[in-house]
Amino acid sequence: MGNESISATQPVFFIPHGAGPCFFMDWQPADTWNNMAAFLKSISDRLPERPKAILMVSAHWQTSEFSITAGTKPELIYDYYGFPDHTYQLTYPACGAPVLAERISQLFTDAGITNEKNTTRGFDHGTFIPLKLIYPEADIPVVQLSLRNNLDPKAHLAAGRALASLRKEGVLIIGSGMSFHNMRGYGDTSFTEPSERFDEWLTNTVESVDSDERLVALANWSEAPHALDSHVLGAEEHLLPLMVIVGAAGRDKGHKIYSQQVLKTQLSAFQFG
Repeated sequence: MGNESISATQPVFFIPHGAGPCFFMDWQPADTWNNMAAFLKSISDRLPERPKAILMVSAHWQTSEFSITAGTKPELIYDYYGFPDHTYQLTYPACGAPVLAERISQLFTDAGITNEKNTTRGFDHGTFIPLKLIYPEADIPVVQLSLRNNLDPKAHLAAGRALASLRKEGVLIIGSGMSFHNMRGYGDTSFTEPSERFDEWLTNTVESVDSDERLVALANWSEAPHALDSHVLGAEEHLLPLMVIVGAAGRDKGHKIYSQQVLKTQLSAFQFG
């Protein structure tokens, strides 16, 4: 990456990315996503300096081993369905970062984590939709990291630990998912209290001063109150980016920096460092 010694250590974030292209279309009620959009737009103000590159961990890419986008000009993947035609014309022409992709691959290899680089994969909506709000100019190089499709929380925590040194090299690491993601629950008031109970547990876990305790709790997230109402077991991919972020956070304490009831369910975002 170069000039690592003069870079401020970047924080790490777990953010909600909304519903498809929700921030760029009409919705009923019209203000449903306004607060979340305002939060995403504020993230750059939380940084000690402009990042040299961004590493996005999206819930919408799962592979047998961790995969890293390594192309120079990744295209966009419009992996949402049934939305207005104009949302399939959205653009985000950020360049890739093959040198960073190689660095990530080497960090994984050094940690004994099998991985592969993918020169043809583009950016899915878990990456480009929030980034259109965070850095709309699309002038910072971006690399996307997949989840492992076995959804093993310990493997994703370990992946995050392997990537932690990137923070000192000016790389902003963002986990893009949803703290609640049960499609049956959205808009259903019977899921409001369960989502709040899980959110309370998640917040207490993230904000724990004991980072080892935090790792153990997240590795066993499915035992938390109303965990399986909030994330269907076997389809918890929207929670797994948080595991990578927590691993990369090391001993930094976490803080809840956004929380809102959307579609009758509680959704939150967290920052470490």
